[in-house]
Amino acid sequence: MGIVAGLDSSPDFTRIVVCDTDTGAVLRQGYAPHPVEAPQGSGRPSDVDPQAWLLSLGEAAGGGLLEGVQAIGVSAQQNALVPLDSQGGTVRPAMVGGDKRAQVAAADLIDALGGREAWAQAVGSVPQAAQPVTKLRWLARTEPDNALRTAILMQAHDWLVWQLLGRPVRRTTDRGGASGTGYWSAATGAYRPDLIELALGHQAMVPEVIGPADAAGTTPEGLLISVGTGETMAAAFGLGIGLGDAVVSLGASGSVMAVHPEALVDQSGMITSLADATGMHLPVVTTLNAVRTLRGTAELLGLPDLESLSDLAMKSTPGSHGLVLLPYLEGERTPNLPHTAGTLAGLRRESMKPEHLARAAFEGMLCGLADALDVLRGRGVDVRRIFLLGQAAELPAVQAAAPSLFGTQVVVPQPADYAAIGAARQAAWALGVSQGTLDPRTPPTWQGAAAQVLEPGEELAVGQAVRQQFVAVRDQTHPGAFRP
Repeated sequence: MGIVAGLDSSPDFTRIVVCDTDTGAVLRQGYAPHPVEAPQGSGRPSDVDPQAWLLSLGEAAGGGLLEGVQAIGVSAQQNALVPLDSQGGTVRPAMVGGDKRAQVAAADLIDALGGREAWAQAVGSVPQAAQPVTKLRWLARTEPDNALRTAILMQAHDWLVWQLLGRPVRRTTDRGGASGTGYWSAATGAYRPDLIELALGHQAMVPEVIGPADAAGTTPEGLLISVGTGETMAAAFGLGIGLGDAVVSLGASGSVMAVHPEALVDQSGMITSLADATGMHLPVVTTLNAVRTLRGTAELLGLPDLESLSDLAMKSTPGSHGLVLLPYLEGERTPNLPHTAGTLAGLRRESMKPEHLARAAFEGMLCGLADALDVLRGRGVDVRRIFLLGQAAELPAVQAAAPSLFGTQVVVPQPADYAAIGAARQAAWALGVSQGTLDPRTPPTWQGAAAQVLEPGEELAVGQAVRQQFVAVRDQTHPGAFRP
């Protein structure tokens, strides 16, 4: 029996879990915030000195947390671009997150390659504001001197692994991280140097993509460091999802991702074709409006929090007395309606009560995510079980409606550091392969996440009728917009 560690460097903090190699049981954990101020309303991509990630990593690992650890896996925020010069020094702070001004760069790139379909064919995704390829175009247009000095491109987890190994000549990454860059194709498993040049204006070096169970290297002290991956892939690996599973994430915006054996090329650009941390694929469909729909409705009704909105919604009944909310408050990506607004339909005297509007907000949010799910199902993705993530997944109104609206079993895992656990599981896999005890094609079997399981049961027919009511209003209001 051994122990391994997984560290997750998120946008705001570092979490470290130390796990039993055989079972995945969390033995101890550490936490430290990044020593950086979050920029408020900056009109450019947020800038963070990557040294801040190392400082919080050191603090989180304090007090002998890593004593006896044989291998470490690294998960980190996706889309963070670390531009380096030819000597490996940072040209400028890392560009993290996304912002409105980068949307111009995204539109530029889409046009430069010949449209959304051309990008979907090339790399399985259409440029968005947060993606590294878009940040390169922003850099070339806004900071041309820095763009000229940029010789090496890394993401957050690549850079952290490289630092932990003492900055070796060989720089590595994994399929999961590479698939989010906008210049690597999950379908072909290869970089597109021409797209780097299209964005940056010249070529740059990129990390070598190695296998899911490969080690990136070993520290001078003999500590094995696995390849690492992005947070989304690490969380999926930590949850233990496989074929037949989908994950619905309820943030301000929403996302639906599922495990699939092959990359999906989607001409419409609704599907982002990512790779996972096991050698499979993670097609993702996003909606712009999830929990922000609930927060807006709570404000409209003068309620202090989402728990109060949920309590109110539970006083209504499925179908909200005919009220239907199309929750396109920030425009929408699924369906692609960037400039639209939300719609409240079905107003009658008897439906004009706060509890019915509250219920319609929950049903509208979940039906929007069911649309995203239909995009994947329409492309042959098998979904038999849905993992529901995010704080809003705990709300009674969400749990009451989700199984029947999604039409399948819903699993609500207990809150845990799944990205860090996934990184630790990857470390255990690489360690086992290096010792000859594990197959590089089969990850270690760890105990699954503790979870609440919800079945549609007798509510299925009612839920599907509510869903049809939503679909009818959507198609009448925006004819032809949704083509799964």
